[in-house]
Amino acid sequence: MPGTSEITSAFDQQLLLQLGARLKRARLRRGLTTIQMAKLAGLSRMTLRSVEAGEPTPTIGSYLRVMRVLGLSRDFALLVTDIGSTPAKNKKWLGPADVVVSVSHRAHELQDLQSLVLHQEAVRLMKQDPELIQRATETLSRWRAKGSSHSQELWEEWADILSKRAWRRALAHSHRAQQLRQASPLATILPKETRTRILDDVQRLKSAEPPDTDAGLHRKNVGRPAL
Repeated sequence: MPGTSEITSAFDQQLLLQLGARLKRARLRRGLTTIQMAKLAGLSRMTLRSVEAGEPTPTIGSYLRVMRVLGLSRDFALLVTDIGSTPAKNKKWLGPADVVVSVSHRAHELQDLQSLVLHQEAVRLMKQDPELIQRATETLSRWRAKGSSHSQELWEEWADILSKRAWRRALAHSHRAQQLRQASPLATILPKETRTRILDDVQRLKSAEPPDTDAGLHRKNVGRPAL
């Protein structure tokens, strides 16, 4: 399988989003600015922003540098150490490392997560096959030709995004990017099996067992510190 920084599993995406948010909260609790944090971790502010946004592009080393500065390296060590724990009976364990995801059940949050992952996959496919960009552009043109719509302004921006291949504008963690994804033609180019896989991932998140604490991403074993 070719290497890639794209994450198409909604479950994995949620893990990273919560990890980034957890690290940002830890920085703020310690009274560190982004400039101070970036300097202490030996990272650029742009990389630090990507880490705190839970993006897949930073290397694992970048995440580890931030965790070390925040005193959270031991939490990562728990994931890479063979501690031989056995899951408790009737507990829902979601991976070999016994990691549980804290999921907000607010519908709009899960909906945007689903939309984000769908768009990440669509962009990955378009980079591999530029003909898909033309298909998305033709779909967008048909929508715009139908006349007045409250989405016209967003469609105009989509035309610019497709023309310039400005994918970051559609994949950002911002309110405007969320609006763009709600009026996007990209879902129309995804194969049915891809859409089904992503929707199934989101369904896993909806049905995930709530955690014991509000730590977000943590170990379910007594006595281990939450990340």
